[in-house]
Amino acid sequence: MIELAGQVRKTEPLYQVVENHLRDLINTGTLVPGDLIPAEPKLASQLNVSQGTVKKAIDNLVWQGLLYRHQGKGTFVSRIDFNNSLFKFFSYGDQMGHDVRVRKQTTDRHLEQGSGDVRKLLGVEKDQELLYIERIGTVDGVPGFVEYSWWDANLVPGLENERVHIPDLFYALIEEKFNIPVIRAEETLTAEACDAYTAEKLQVKKDAPVVVLNRITYSTDNKIIEVRTSKGRADIFSYKREIR
Repeated sequence: MIELAGQVRKTEPLYQVVENHLRDLINTGTLVPGDLIPAEPKLASQLNVSQGTVKKAIDNLVWQGLLYRHQGKGTFVSRIDFNNSLFKFFSYGDQMGHDVRVRKQTTDRHLEQGSGDVRKLLGVEKDQELLYIERIGTVDGVPGFVEYSWWDANLVPGLENERVHIPDLFYALIEEKFNIPVIRAEETLTAEACDAYTAEKLQVKKDAPVVVLNRITYSTDNKIIEVRTSKGRADIFSYKREIR
């Protein structure tokens, strides 16, 4: 890590080297929510930087909500606050890009074999089943997008049961009920003509333009826990991501 940090320093400020180091520890699950991060002197020694540089990096990560300070006890990795966290960078909006309040309804969930590509991403063996979940997001009662997601059924046992309520903030359930921390997500945004099934769900004509958001969600140790595709009506749906 120190050698890598040394290479990065040629183009990055020293405090950012420290930030990236801590982010790597969190993204790989070496540090998980609630963990105490290494002391500032130890980090400074490991990365061969000053304690002032480490403090600046930690201050930045605290401001971003990734870490929090507990007076007299140290600095910890933040638990995910699903209303105000890294997930605040992901939001849906109307066609003008303004934030909107979205209600989500689970319209289907069942166990299935799933496609080979999805199984490969999730690392699921041939004889294992996937949990498929479909949800529709509505704005003022109008369907705006449909989510199609797949999970390793062994990770979320019983979630196929309709008596288990799936809240709007789905990942909060995953962490609290199944003790699976949601660390990060990778997303790809594209567009396509709407297929017949999605068109019926969105109350639009087949081949109408839709926004397509493909997401891969990770837990600790870079393990993929969810593969999701969301398709939204282009006339009332936009996607905004804040980068800083």
